[in-house]
Amino acid sequence: MFISFEGTEGVGKTTLIRKLFDYFQQQDKEVVLTREPGGTPLAEQIRSLLLSVSHDEKMSHDTELLLMYAARAQHLEQIILPALAQNKIVLCDRFADSSFAYQCAGRGLSRDKLKLLNDNFVAKMPDITFWLDAPIELGMTRARERGALDRFEQEKVSFFEKVRSGFEEIHTQNPNRMKRLDATQSPEQVFAAALQYL
Repeated sequence: MFISFEGTEGVGKTTLIRKLFDYFQQQDKEVVLTREPGGTPLAEQIRSLLLSVSHDEKMSHDTELLLMYAARAQHLEQIILPALAQNKIVLCDRFADSSFAYQCAGRGLSRDKLKLLNDNFVAKMPDITFWLDAPIELGMTRARERGALDRFEQEKVSFFEKVRSGFEEIHTQNPNRMKRLDATQSPEQVFAAALQYL
């Protein structure tokens, strides 16, 4: 099973992923924990480029999108598809839904560009996606408490409101795959809700 986790900054994705990882291990399941952008040494280098705040030039939105998919192509080929072929459970912090929410809904890029990339470079979508949803201000407060903010986390609240509406759109169009979890609840309540869906 391929499970992805989505949401804006500071909604508790990492906490839920760790709880589910421990849960599956206790069930004697083989489980792979990974993330996007990243997941392989090469994809992690691309992640560093994407999140860095110290570029000498402004990264164009198209460059951002293409770097995301360069990392994703590597990640799918090296980690996700081989693990699924071995009947392992893959837990992935973000996947292609983030590209729609951040680059299309957030940045305003063409959906046709995204469809072209998905059709050509995403051989497998998650079986289930957990969208952790919380008010933007709450998530940003949590993100700030973690320390220095990366390039995405430094965006304005208005950007994240667009991103959140992007996740809402995916949820509306794909309710069987994307499940909304109320991330204002305690980590234990969010975990229990995720287990019910699983």
